[in-house]
Amino acid sequence: MDLNILIGGEAGQGLKTIETLLGKALFRQGFNVYTTRNYMSRIRGGHNFVKIRIGTEKIHGPAEKVDILVALNEESYLRHKDELVENSAIIYDGKLDTDHQLFSVNAKEMASDINPKALNSIFTGAVLKLLNLDTDNIEEVISEFFSRENIIEDNLKLMKKGYDSINKYYYCPDLNPVKNQLFIDGNDAIGLGALAAGIKYYTAYPMSPSTGILNYIAGKQSELDVAVEQAEDEIGAINMALGASYGGVRSMTGTSGGGLSLMAESLGLAGITETPLVIADVQRPGPATGLPTRTEQGDLLFSINISQGEFPLMVISPRDPEDAFYQTFRALNLADKYQIPVILLSDQFLA
Repeated sequence: MDLNILIGGEAGQGLKTIETLLGKALFRQGFNVYTTRNYMSRIRGGHNFVKIRIGTEKIHGPAEKVDILVALNEESYLRHKDELVENSAIIYDGKLDTDHQLFSVNAKEMASDINPKALNSIFTGAVLKLLNLDTDNIEEVISEFFSRENIIEDNLKLMKKGYDSINKYYYCPDLNPVKNQLFIDGNDAIGLGALAAGIKYYTAYPMSPSTGILNYIAGKQSELDVAVEQAEDEIGAINMALGASYGGVRSMTGTSGGGLSLMAESLGLAGITETPLVIADVQRPGPATGLPTRTEQGDLLFSINISQGEFPLMVISPRDPEDAFYQTFRALNLADKYQIPVILLSDQFLA
């Protein structure tokens, strides 16, 4: 069994928040979960969407079909209506001319008296009710996700309003809890692998889609006594990491395509001076600046031939978030053992 949920709207409408809250709640409920994001390189406007695929068996990628469409605006329905399967369900604030099951929620009206910025929790609750799931897990996730007590209360109230606004079930799953698994993305898995391997210094210039590694490790620096530096550019980042590694500190840096190009000469310096260093290259499409929010695996030949001259170099490409954790751990150990640079090849899709 698998079910596909698509959440569509504009940049700035909080799609990532819905994905995180709903994804974690469904994961803790017992589903295997796989999420993907499709978004433009802009802060507000345009069309973005998130897909959450859930199932009782292990899931390795997204699916084209859509069973439940959460449309935060009419454009999302118009763009994705042809992907809807027979008997699919649509959650929308308002009315639509559609042959599919429409579950209309008065989200803006509900949120206006409590907290208009917490409107997305209404849609989260509505999806859970459609699936005939209780609210225990989502209440726990909301309490963990938001930091301020009044914001937590507002989101819990609106989630329950959304939950109560749905009057029938779309699907009633029969689940066994998923054990010994983490709800984690590829960037966080690389960060976790690096921390488990004992890095003490991480430096990077924020370049999508690799920035999540920097954010994750920075969030743990006080707890785990790790130094994190946001460099002025990628040349500064790799040279800082090289200097730290030369001084005996286990170090790492991260970037994406164009940033890796800037690091080429210093990577050669790591090779010729036999200074261990791991670089995470989370690939993005195209030459030069490229496309920061799209995915491609076009850096392989560049990675294995980077910098002039000859020196030992290893390139490792993880398969999934679990593999990303272990390969990052392995990359740091191999860099130290053989005193070489190691490039860890990820991409936006895995990140």
